[in-house]
Amino acid sequence: MRLYHTGDREIKTPNITMGRRNADFGPGFYLTPDRDFAYRWARENAVVNEYELEEGDLDLFRFSRSVEWVEYIFHNRRGKDLRTHDVIVGPIANDTIFDTMGIITSGFLRMEDALKLLMIGPEYTQVAVKTEKAAGQLRWIGAEKISRPPVNAEEQAAYQDAFGAALSEILDLKET
Repeated sequence: MRLYHTGDREIKTPNITMGRRNADFGPGFYLTPDRDFAYRWARENAVVNEYELEEGDLDLFRFSRSVEWVEYIFHNRRGKDLRTHDVIVGPIANDTIFDTMGIITSGFLRMEDALKLLMIGPEYTQVAVKTEKAAGQLRWIGAEKISRPPVNAEEQAAYQDAFGAALSEILDLKET
């Protein structure tokens, strides 16, 4: 599997313990199989690292956008990683995930409502390498420096508009 990781430097040997512990799929080294996404969402002066993952004997789990996916992210955002796979592949939760999960915690939104909000916008895939075994099967191919700013302002504005409309619809349904 060809994968990309955007950061501030070349990363020839990924460290699965360096990322945020409360990320979508818990601790791990995060990548994407979508080369265009890696470049489009990179910050200015970033480095896009390219890897090849030998899946062979790895325990790999795949999520789709579903209530199970939302629940897994919800638990990880609260520091409770409930899966022991070598690699987890699935959709990236959108930028409002902290707000969405906070509203669920308050009891105001159900998981099904959260899923409606998280379904807004394009679906991008993330791959979390979660074990040393998997990291050992990740071969660095090379890296490229990016000196231009990301090109995502229009997509972000369209997403914000769609999210606001969907949240209003959910709130209107709650009032009736």
